[in-house]
Amino acid sequence: MKSTILMMSLILLSFTGHAMDIDLSKSSFIWKGSKITGSFHEGPIKMKKAVLNDGKGEFVADLNSIDDTTLDGELKQKFLGHIKSSDFFNVEKYPTAKLKVNKIDNGYLFGELTIKDKTHHVTVPFEKNGKTYSGTLAFDRTRFDMVYGSGNFFKNLGDKVINDTVTLKFKIVTK
Repeated sequence: MKSTILMMSLILLSFTGHAMDIDLSKSSFIWKGSKITGSFHEGPIKMKKAVLNDGKGEFVADLNSIDDTTLDGELKQKFLGHIKSSDFFNVEKYPTAKLKVNKIDNGYLFGELTIKDKTHHVTVPFEKNGKTYSGTLAFDRTRFDMVYGSGNFFKNLGDKVINDTVTLKFKIVTK
């Protein structure tokens, strides 16, 4: 009986569809946004919740924790205030973003990304290296009602155009 329980537990630890304990202290989530000029901003964002069980789960990002590692001082505070404003994430009204994982299969995560109460399907490729899973989730910010500085919505912005694609590079470490 003990060997059966042990065998079942080992089977359930496989990433491709079974229970995993995620170590958020060793995991990282780095967002990046850029302008057409090539300049960019990026920084960490913390997860309030990260659960995967039987190939399904949920990641909940704390948008109040969004940070920028490309600026310092007053410029950094001004930028963070703007990205948290209604022009972008509107953190006061929508303090979290969520990735609902519906299925994990053959190196891909299939799910639904919700930002500002708008939900869209995503497919995210990932790589596994031991207990670490890494990849990049890319999404079009304008699909989540973040059109500020988008060349698809505003004309004559010149070099002020902000690319519509935002990425979230992740490294998930399991226990």
